[in-house]
Amino acid sequence: MRIRASLVAATMSGAAALTAFVVPAAQADDAPSAPSAADAVAPLVVGEQKSTFSAADAGDIKITKVTVNGNKDVVVGGTLAKSFNIYVTATNPEGIEGVQAFLWHGTDLTSEDGIDGAIIPDQPEDISRDCEYWSETTATCKVTLTATPGVDLYKSSLNGKWNVYAGAVGKDLDVAESDVYKNHWVKRASHFASFNASPEPVAKGKPITLSGGLSRISWTYLKYYGYAAQPVQVQFKKAGSSSYTTVKTVNSSSTGQVKTTITASTDGTWRLYYPGNSATSTATSSADYVDVR
Repeated sequence: MRIRASLVAATMSGAAALTAFVVPAAQADDAPSAPSAADAVAPLVVGEQKSTFSAADAGDIKITKVTVNGNKDVVVGGTLAKSFNIYVTATNPEGIEGVQAFLWHGTDLTSEDGIDGAIIPDQPEDISRDCEYWSETTATCKVTLTATPGVDLYKSSLNGKWNVYAGAVGKDLDVAESDVYKNHWVKRASHFASFNASPEPVAKGKPITLSGGLSRISWTYLKYYGYAAQPVQVQFKKAGSSSYTTVKTVNSSSTGQVKTTITASTDGTWRLYYPGNSATSTATSSADYVDVR
C-alpha cells in the first residue's frame, strides 16, 4: 500500500503552526491487506504529540461539537465516490484559526497494526478555514472528505464503525485534539435489483406473489452480490393512503432472493424494504400497484 503524505499548516499573525499529516491511502490495484501505518500516523495530530491519544486540550481552546455527514451514515456503493462534510465547533478566548478532521478505521492510531484505513480531507495540505464565526471566540468549520470505493474503501471488512479524529487550532496557536472524538458508521450500499407483484389485476381472495432480489456491494471486488439470510419487510400502501405499513417480514434466500405470497384484499401498492444493519445501508425496492377486483 502506498503512503500519501501532506502537511497541515496554519499561519497566524506572522507565526506558523506546522504539523506533519501522513495517512495511508489504498490503491485500487493493491492487494486488500492492512497497511503498516505506525510511522505514518504518529505525526498525524495537529497539536502536541501525546503518549496516549485521549481527548487533549492545550491552553483554553476546546472542541465542543463534531457532526459527520449530518449525523447520517456514510453509504458507499461500487462506482461513485461519496463526498461528505465534517463540521467541527470549537471555542477559544483568542479566536479560532481553523480545524482538521478525518475518519480512520482500526483500534489504535499509534500502533503498527492498529489502523487499516483512513478517509482524509479533499485538501489535506492545510487545516480548514472554511468557518462560520458565531462570535470572536467560537466558530464552526467545515472539512470535506471523499470516500472512494476500491481506494479508501479497498476491502469489504472496512464496513461498520469508524473513528472520528478532530483537531482545532486557535489564533494564539493553542490546539485541541482527540483521536476518537466520536464514532461514525461507514456502510456498504444495498439495493433491490428487481421487484414484482403479480398477477395484475387479481381477484379478491386470490394470492399475490411478491418477488425481488436483495444485493449488497463488495468493496473488495466492486460488484453487487446477493445478500443472504436478511430480514426483508413486505410493505403495503392502500389506495388513497400516503403511508406504507409492514405486512410481514421474510428472510432472503442464500442468493438474496425474496419471494412470498399475500392474499389479495384491496387495491394498493406493494414494495420491499430492507432496514439495514451495522455494516449495510437500508434499501427500498421499486413500487408495484395491484388492482384487486
